Parts: sequence; C-alpha cells; structure tokens
Amino acid sequence: MLDRRHLLTGGAAALGAALSACSSDGPLTFSPDVGEPRRNFAGRTIATPDYHAVYADYPGEPYAIRSFDYGQIDQRWLRQTVEYRGAEPTGTIIVDPASKHLYFTEEPGRATRYGVGVGREGFGWSGRAQINMKRDWPDWVPPHEMVERQPEIRAQLEKTPRGLGVRGGPKSPLGARAMYLFSDGGGHDLGYRIHGTTEPETIGTNVSSGCIRMVNQDIVHLYTRASVGTKVIVLT
Repeated sequence: MLDRRHLLTGGAAALGAALSACSSDGPLTFSPDVGEPRRNFAGRTIATPDYHAVYADYPGEPYAIRSFDYGQIDQRWLRQTVEYRGAEPTGTIIVDPASKHLYFTEEPGRATRYGVGVGREGFGWSGRAQINMKRDWPDWVPPHEMVERQPEIRAQLEKTPRGLGVRGGPKSPLGARAMYLFSDGGGHDLGYRIHGTTEPETIGTNVSSGCIRMVNQDIVHLYTRASVGTKVIVLT
C-alpha cells in the first residue's frame, strides 16, 4: 500500500499516489437517512465493452489521456454493464468499498459498474452525499494540515487560483475529471472527490485519503452521465 513517505523519493508520480488527491485530511462517517442497499444488489454481468477501444488513447482533450494495458487490472474491476437488483432510482451512484466497485444506475435493473481505488485504513467513510460541482482537469490544493505534517511537499506546489497546489494537467493527482461530494442536500463540502488517476495499478486497492479514484477513461465516461445533483451512496 502506498503511503506519504514515497514523496521523499518518487517525485511527481509519487505525489499523485502518496497524497491520494483528497482535500479532506481525516476519516468521516455519517449515517444515511434510510437503509443502505443490500450487498447482493449486483447480479450477473450483462455486457462488456470492447476494452481495447474504451481504454485506448482518449481524443479531444487538452492533455493526453493515454491508453494503458488493461490486462494489468483484474477483470472484475474493468468497466461492465451488470444486473442491478437495488431499489435506487436511475442516475444514482453507489460505491461499495469492500468490493472496490462503483455502480451508476442506468435504468431499472441495469447499472454500469466500474473498478475504483478507495480509502486506506483510517480514511474510509460512509454515508450519503451528492455531486455539487464538476471540473475538467482540476487543480489540486492540499489541506493546510497535510502540508504542515509533510512540509517537503511544498517544493512540488505552485500558485493556483485556489492556493498552493498542483495545476490541472497530467501531473495533477485529480486526473482528467473530478466530481466534488457535498453533504446530502448540498450545504457542506465533505472534502472528498470522485476523480481520475493515471495509475491504473491502484484500482482495486485501499490507497487514497478517502477519495474514490478511477482510471481516466472511466471517470470521463461517468462524468458525462452523472450531473450536478446526482445522489451518491457510499456503503460501510
């Protein structure tokens, strides 16, 4: 499992892995207002896309989204359409940290399932949220607490419109897209994001500071479907 000590030796690549992209700097747990979906809400695989096509170079971007060897990821974490047995309405995101899966309900009985990287020990969280903001190639700004605890990262930060951080682009830990999670109802930024990564090998692992990471091709795919106001359920 990656940790922040990698900053001392790994340069920009370690910055993305070790800092894990979140702006929150600690665990959060809050209770959903209704019961969680049952764990057996996911059924059989209905369809799989042409992985050679969907994980190829992605055109039309200001920065390159490169193809990667999807064979390095366990097939259970590659994008696929699955039977969905839960009662959540169409357009809901459900994250199951135990299985390292994110579901987006496309229609009754059907969802797109993606593999994700989730929070490492001490940084997991659960509850209900909603997407209140979306950004292409966003800047990443670490919280003050993180910088105080790891002052060596200052050398890798620069001025951005939101403060010292990493400008949006190929070096940003947030990848090609980020969707910002607020409390259910939208009043409070939880500090957690669903975002991209250029490190596909971290999918299916507990690696982040609580954020939910996806390969860039998958976050772009989800980003076009999940609008502002989309409800998000993160299971315990």
